Amino acid sequence: MTDPSTRKRVAFQGERGAFSEVAALKLLGTEIEPVARSTFEAMFAAIDDGAADLIIAPLENSLAGSVLRCYDLLLESKLHIIAEVILPISHHLIGPPGATLDQVRTVQSHPVALAQCTRFFEKHPDIRRAVAEDTAGSAREVVQSGDPSRAAIASRRAAEVYGGAILQSNLEDHHHNYTRFVLLSRTASVPQGANKISLVAFLLHQPGALHHALEPLAQRGINLVKIESRPIMGHPFEYCFYLDVMAAPDAPETQEALAALCKHTSELRVFGSYVAAPPPAG
Repeated sequence: MTDPSTRKRVAFQGERGAFSEVAALKLLGTEIEPVARSTFEAMFAAIDDGAADLIIAPLENSLAGSVLRCYDLLLESKLHIIAEVILPISHHLIGPPGATLDQVRTVQSHPVALAQCTRFFEKHPDIRRAVAEDTAGSAREVVQSGDPSRAAIASRRAAEVYGGAILQSNLEDHHHNYTRFVLLSRTASVPQGANKISLVAFLLHQPGALHHALEPLAQRGINLVKIESRPIMGHPFEYCFYLDVMAAPDAPETQEALAALCKHTSELRVFGSYVAAPPPAG
């Protein structure tokens, strides 16, 4: 058994049983100490606060899109991406022990989880939706209430952590539902086999800037797999661009492409080079 004093402390947003905690366990194994934080802001501050050694942050969901607040906080921080993991998202209806689906009259969860289970509510029009801040926190509240008319939508792990009963599994409308998480560290490191780079580019405010910045990637056969624009604080209607590219960081063509891209930016910041997570099956 691992000495508790040597276990990596990993901060995540939400309560125990949150999908972010599940992602941390999938990426790093069970020999970690999960550190629950109530908000994304508190999560990103966890290392500086001395509460955590690493942070696991959601960046995008295959259905809901990008987690924009995490992108903004990543830019504000001085943290580095050192790994990523893609987690399948399966929603489960959780009630207190002894409850049954027929007794449920109210289901609470995070608004994104509720929105991803619309078919369930169409089949059960008598069940009311209640918006909450957290999936796992909803499961905890429902189990602690002991009220069989209340249920929550959350992960299977949330049911295990809080002793809830799973009343129905796989409520999600679309089973191809995945969230991509990144592991953040104060110290940069490039693992062996790194084949993905995340960066942000502040483009020159001139015609064709985005085209000219991305052209060196295409010329060298480098695959741009993600692009996200975000407003630049203090510069109305100017934007920076987050980029994910599939490229070995030490390859000559990668270095040439980044050098060429840099000429079309006022600032280019690399968040990290790491091994890409395997793509979802199917």
